[in-house]
Amino acid sequence: QVQLVESGGGLVQPGGSLRLSCAASGLPFSTYIMSWYRQAPGKERELVAAIASTGGSTNYADSVKGRFTISRDNAKATVYLQMNSLKPADTAVYYCKAARIITNYWGQGTQVTVSS
Repeated sequence: QVQLVESGGGLVQPGGSLRLSCAASGLPFSTYIMSWYRQAPGKERELVAAIASTGGSTNYADSVKGRFTISRDNAKATVYLQMNSLKPADTAVYYCKAARIITNYWGQGTQVTVSS
């Protein structure tokens, strides 16, 4: 049974930082592209960042470039999202996704709220 479990969300003030983690089990993690998405109330889910299976390539949404960093540890089957200089506009539920060819798995999401 595949499981993706996100953690690390919470309430943070503008300008603060959070580090999200997504621990995977039940799948050959090192063969999957891993991504972080987010969905704010009333908005569609959007891609935030993605990382290749080997970790050698990453891409980011324009809105988070220079502030967020995606990384992975294949030995621990975990993907991370370091979020710095957080803004109220970053408030959303953050989801991790594992993708390979036509197979996708999603985590349950973790809430990030940026507010003073």
